[in-house]
Amino acid sequence: MLIAEHLPVPDSVRQVNYLRPVHGDAPVVIEALREWLSAADEPAPLVVETSGSTGRPKRVALSRRAVLASVAASARRLGAEGRWLLALPISYVAGLQVACRSLVAGFDPVVVDGLGFETALRGLDTPLVPRGYSTEATVPLFTSLVPTQLHRLLDDPAETAALASLHTVLLGGGPVDPGLRRRAEAAGIHVVATYGASETAGGCVYDGLPLDGVALALGTDGRIRIGGPTLFEGYVDDPELTAQTLVDGWYVTSDAGRLDEDGRLHVLGRVDDVVISGGVNVPLPAVAARLRQHPAVEHAEVLGVPDEEWGQRVVAFVVPSTRWSSSAEERGAYRDHLRSWVADAHPRSWAPRQVVVLDALPLLPNGKPDRRRLEELAR
Repeated sequence: MLIAEHLPVPDSVRQVNYLRPVHGDAPVVIEALREWLSAADEPAPLVVETSGSTGRPKRVALSRRAVLASVAASARRLGAEGRWLLALPISYVAGLQVACRSLVAGFDPVVVDGLGFETALRGLDTPLVPRGYSTEATVPLFTSLVPTQLHRLLDDPAETAALASLHTVLLGGGPVDPGLRRRAEAAGIHVVATYGASETAGGCVYDGLPLDGVALALGTDGRIRIGGPTLFEGYVDDPELTAQTLVDGWYVTSDAGRLDEDGRLHVLGRVDDVVISGGVNVPLPAVAARLRQHPAVEHAEVLGVPDEEWGQRVVAFVVPSTRWSSSAEERGAYRDHLRSWVADAHPRSWAPRQVVVLDALPLLPNGKPDRRRLEELAR
């Protein structure tokens, strides 16, 4: 089987719970999930592998109780449940939860081919319902995306119109650029930014506020902590890491955050995303956010790379917009201009010492930037 399952064996043999990672073709995994969700007894946990975007992938064990708690809390916050369109890899928690939300609501998820939402919607056998309305004859439609996907879809008027017909688009898997969100909402797309992890059964903080039943706190070091019924059971075959991460009922994340006066969470980036370069603390998310504000930058990521002279070298990886020429001479001027752009808003010591211009960011299968590949390019 492609997911963790309580495997039937003859009565003469003691039954054993087998933990196996979720992977495989979406239709096959969806059928296995249907059985797992409807099992009479509590089945063995699912095992979801993390993306490994910043290190070795981890194998996260999720109980059915945690998955269902997440599904129910999400539906309460969105104010509706219905059919979900699957445009994310089902082997990762975001795609897995798209399938589970749809199945729990009584609908098969719609597998989207690439980013073909317009085609997928035309093939549906259920009518659409505008956001905020519900009748017995209509079914609300939802999807979940990462920012890179939304950015590409907004460049296509037909796909933009398709997303605008949905009840809600959940957007997670990384920082959401305010400009991207404004552009989507101006097109009539209802966006909800989510924060979570495989360890929390997916997104558990919507637009900065925890879902019902989810506890949110900050450690003395600003590290985000999450508690509640959506937490994972532990890491498979890694009790030491489990003990370091599950502490007194809290999942201790690798992210730093702050709470504003309204109690909304603002994710500042990974705790290790503050590097010391030339003796100066440089918060990499702030540098990346500044670069993304430039009209000639389509995408930007910033990393700290070991450097003999500086200790850590701040490296920016940017994809220029179509408004910028790609000649070698102009790329040199482009790099210098971007350094000055960062220095105009922040201390000059925060300006990237290296700017790598790319045609596209390398991505993992779940749509997140491949940070290890970027570091290799910088070296």
